[in-house]
Amino acid sequence: QGVLVPGLGTFAVVHEQINGTEEVYVVRRPVFQLDMDMSCLRELVFPTVTIPGDIEIMPLDYWWLSQTNSLPPDMVRGCVEETILLYSFQLRTKQHPAFTFENIGILSCQDNVLCMQFHCSCIAGLESRDIWVALLLT
Repeated sequence: QGVLVPGLGTFAVVHEQINGTEEVYVVRRPVFQLDMDMSCLRELVFPTVTIPGDIEIMPLDYWWLSQTNSLPPDMVRGCVEETILLYSFQLRTKQHPAFTFENIGILSCQDNVLCMQFHCSCIAGLESRDIWVALLLT
Protein backbone atom coordinates (compact mmCIF):
# COMPACT_ATOMS: atom_id res chain seq x y z
CA GLN A 1 0.00 0.00 0.00
CA GLY A 2 1.11 3.55 -0.68
CA VAL A 3 0.15 6.92 0.73
CA LEU A 4 -0.32 10.03 -1.42
CA VAL A 5 0.61 13.32 0.20
CA PRO A 6 -1.07 15.82 -2.16
CA GLY A 7 1.34 18.34 -3.66
CA LEU A 8 4.41 16.47 -2.43
CA GLY A 9 4.46 12.85 -3.54
CA THR A 10 3.70 9.22 -2.78
CA PHE A 11 5.31 6.95 -0.23
CA ALA A 12 5.06 3.23 -0.91
CA VAL A 13 6.67 -0.09 -0.09
CA VAL A 14 7.87 -2.19 -3.00
CA HIS A 15 9.06 -5.77 -3.22
CA GLU A 16 12.32 -6.09 -5.08
CA GLN A 17 14.01 -9.29 -6.21
CA ILE A 18 17.80 -9.40 -6.18
CA ASN A 19 19.79 -12.31 -7.56
CA GLY A 20 22.77 -13.06 -5.35
CA THR A 21 25.55 -15.45 -6.23
CA GLU A 22 23.95 -18.30 -4.29
CA GLU A 23 20.51 -17.06 -3.33
CA VAL A 24 17.62 -14.94 -4.58
CA TYR A 25 16.59 -12.21 -2.17
CA VAL A 26 13.15 -10.61 -2.14
CA VAL A 27 13.10 -7.54 0.06
CA ARG A 28 10.55 -4.92 0.99
CA ARG A 29 11.86 -1.39 0.77
CA PRO A 30 10.37 2.09 0.96
CA VAL A 31 10.26 4.39 -2.06
CA PHE A 32 9.16 7.97 -2.56
CA GLN A 33 7.78 9.24 -5.87
CA LEU A 34 7.97 13.03 -6.00
CA ASP A 35 4.86 14.81 -7.25
CA MET A 36 5.44 18.54 -6.87
CA ASP A 37 4.71 21.49 -9.10
CA MET A 38 7.48 21.41 -11.73
CA SER A 39 8.00 25.18 -11.41
CA CYS A 40 9.47 24.45 -7.96
CA LEU A 41 11.90 21.96 -9.42
CA ARG A 42 13.21 23.80 -12.48
CA GLU A 43 16.90 23.70 -11.61
CA LEU A 44 16.77 20.65 -9.38
CA VAL A 45 17.58 17.07 -10.26
CA PHE A 46 15.61 14.31 -8.59
CA PRO A 47 15.61 10.54 -8.99
CA THR A 48 12.84 9.07 -11.11
CA VAL A 49 10.94 6.53 -9.05
CA THR A 50 8.14 4.46 -10.50
CA ILE A 51 5.69 2.80 -8.14
CA PRO A 52 4.32 -0.44 -9.63
CA GLY A 53 0.69 -0.27 -10.75
CA ASP A 54 -0.38 -3.14 -8.51
CA ILE A 55 0.30 -1.12 -5.34
CA GLU A 56 -2.85 0.44 -3.91
CA ILE A 57 -2.35 4.17 -3.31
CA MET A 58 -4.45 5.70 -0.55
CA PRO A 59 -4.83 9.42 0.20
CA LEU A 60 -3.25 10.75 3.38
CA ASP A 61 -5.59 9.96 6.27
CA TYR A 62 -6.10 13.30 8.00
CA TRP A 63 -8.53 11.76 10.49
CA TRP A 64 -5.91 9.23 11.64
CA LEU A 65 -3.29 11.98 11.89
CA SER A 66 -5.69 14.05 13.95
CA GLN A 67 -6.00 11.17 16.43
CA THR A 68 -2.25 11.22 17.03
CA ASN A 69 -2.16 14.89 18.03
CA SER A 70 -5.71 15.76 19.22
CA LEU A 71 -6.28 18.39 16.52
CA PRO A 72 -9.38 18.41 14.31
CA PRO A 73 -8.89 16.73 10.90
CA ASP A 74 -9.57 19.99 9.02
CA MET A 75 -6.85 21.74 11.00
CA VAL A 76 -4.41 18.88 10.31
CA ARG A 77 -5.23 19.08 6.58
CA GLY A 78 -4.62 22.83 6.61
CA CYS A 79 -1.28 22.41 8.41
CA VAL A 80 -0.11 19.76 5.94
CA GLU A 81 -1.17 21.86 2.94
CA GLU A 82 0.47 25.03 4.27
CA THR A 83 3.67 23.16 5.12
CA ILE A 84 3.90 21.75 1.59
CA LEU A 85 3.25 25.22 0.12
CA LEU A 86 6.01 26.67 2.30
CA TYR A 87 8.43 23.92 1.29
CA SER A 88 7.58 24.48 -2.40
CA PHE A 89 8.17 28.22 -1.98
CA GLN A 90 11.52 27.58 -0.32
CA LEU A 91 12.63 25.32 -3.17
CA ARG A 92 11.45 27.87 -5.74
CA THR A 93 13.48 30.61 -4.02
CA LYS A 94 16.59 28.41 -3.93
CA GLN A 95 16.39 27.73 -0.21
CA HIS A 96 17.05 24.09 0.45
CA PRO A 97 15.84 23.13 3.90
CA ALA A 98 15.52 19.49 4.88
CA PHE A 99 11.95 18.22 5.23
CA THR A 100 11.86 15.60 7.99
CA PHE A 101 9.25 12.86 8.21
CA GLU A 102 9.32 11.41 11.71
CA ASN A 103 10.26 7.72 11.76
CA ILE A 104 10.51 7.68 7.95
CA GLY A 105 13.33 9.83 6.62
CA ILE A 106 14.45 13.19 5.29
CA LEU A 107 13.67 14.87 1.97
CA SER A 108 16.70 17.04 1.33
CA CYS A 109 18.39 18.97 -1.42
CA GLN A 110 22.18 18.89 -1.71
CA ASP A 111 24.07 20.23 -4.72
CA ASN A 112 20.71 20.78 -6.51
CA VAL A 113 19.75 17.11 -6.11
CA LEU A 114 16.46 16.58 -4.28
CA CYS A 115 16.11 13.10 -2.81
CA MET A 116 14.46 11.12 -0.05
CA GLN A 117 16.82 9.45 2.41
CA PHE A 118 15.04 6.83 4.49
CA HIS A 119 16.08 6.19 8.09
CA CYS A 120 17.72 2.80 8.64
CA SER A 121 15.12 2.08 11.33
CA CYS A 122 12.31 2.62 8.77
CA ILE A 123 13.90 0.15 6.35
CA ALA A 124 14.64 -2.36 9.10
CA GLY A 125 11.02 -2.12 10.28
CA LEU A 126 9.81 -3.18 6.84
CA GLU A 127 12.27 -5.98 6.23
CA SER A 128 12.96 -8.48 9.00
CA ARG A 129 14.89 -11.16 7.09
CA ASP A 130 17.31 -9.46 4.70
CA ILE A 131 17.80 -6.07 6.35
CA TRP A 132 21.27 -5.49 4.93
CA VAL A 133 20.17 -6.17 1.36
CA ALA A 134 17.24 -3.75 1.77
CA LEU A 135 19.54 -1.11 3.30
CA LEU A 136 21.98 -1.40 0.41
CA LEU A 137 19.21 -1.12 -2.19
CA THR A 138 17.62 1.89 -0.54
